[in-house]
Amino acid sequence: MGPLAATRHLRTSNSSETVDAISLPAPNVRPLWIGPLLVDPPILQAPMAGFTNYAFRQIVREFGGAGLLATEMVNAKGFVWMAENEAEHPDRLWGVADEPRPLAVQMWDNDPVTLAKVGERLANEYKVSVVDINFGCPVRDVVQKAHSGSYLLREPERMGAIIEQVVKACAPTPVTAKIRLGCSRNNINAIEIAQVVEGAGAAALTVHGRTAADMFRGSADWDRIAEIKPHLKRIPLIGNGDLNSPQKVVDAFRRYDIDGVMIARASLAKPWLFRQAAAALRGEPVPAEPTLAEERQLLLHHFELICRRFGEAKGTLLMRKFACCYAQGRPGAREFRSRVVKVSAPGEFQAVVDGWFPTDASKSVRASTSTLVAG
Repeated sequence: MGPLAATRHLRTSNSSETVDAISLPAPNVRPLWIGPLLVDPPILQAPMAGFTNYAFRQIVREFGGAGLLATEMVNAKGFVWMAENEAEHPDRLWGVADEPRPLAVQMWDNDPVTLAKVGERLANEYKVSVVDINFGCPVRDVVQKAHSGSYLLREPERMGAIIEQVVKACAPTPVTAKIRLGCSRNNINAIEIAQVVEGAGAAALTVHGRTAADMFRGSADWDRIAEIKPHLKRIPLIGNGDLNSPQKVVDAFRRYDIDGVMIARASLAKPWLFRQAAAALRGEPVPAEPTLAEERQLLLHHFELICRRFGEAKGTLLMRKFACCYAQGRPGAREFRSRVVKVSAPGEFQAVVDGWFPTDASKSVRASTSTLVAG
């Protein structure tokens, strides 16, 4: 299956087919420059471990609307080990060498030398547009076991040393940082960290509006994000958290002093959200959601891309988590998810899609699923 003729465009010709109107005029959005790179529109796709691989990025790119795409975060230590042992580059760099730019690669670790070594390769060998350093991941294995990600928010000096070395190694490729508000609600130090990031030579700062202890509970605090802006002298501030509709993107630019936004988890279920948000920022009619028939075609296209890289057996297993992102909130989606997470072969996957993926006409087509393995 080639590019999705049915889903590459989102219908805009009939106003009745567009989503709910965006309230108030579009905000006056400033150009977003990350070093020498113009990010237009100023809407970034967030790096998400396990999800934002080449297949997902290709789908986002087909819809359009994202000014800068990003890979999954790369373990810098693992990258160095693979290079020293002449192993194939990490799967998280699948497609990076050849796909269109601009493109950011995010990496994580706590050692300045290791991160500088990897950053230099990303900039010079892979020729990525932006090298991003993760200081925001709250996951246990990264924080408690590896003392990386959001753990480093408690060590601003080390963060500064890391950024300085990576900036020097990657020049002239811009280096950015992604953080959270702090380690906990009792220890919010994002303003201090922002000044360290800027002072160390980073070209932009992205802030997720929760603390590490929050994980993904509660709501992102955009007031706290905006409080950082007056303390930055030269680099842009990019806000992240809970941006799950075009209206929320418009509201973020209208209400808060930010230079860009980064869309994360909502895009897994709606990769067309970038295009909708970009239209809203331009003051244009917001394209409609795809029909369930179009979403089903998109799911099969995604499956094809995954299998093309990993083979049908592994690709089917990997696709189970991606498939669960589709048709969210639609009647019949829960039943579809309960079945697709059990498939282990391409035929089983196709049978579940044929028989249980929600349709526009009814909750689900109750087609025969006799080929499925029970349980």
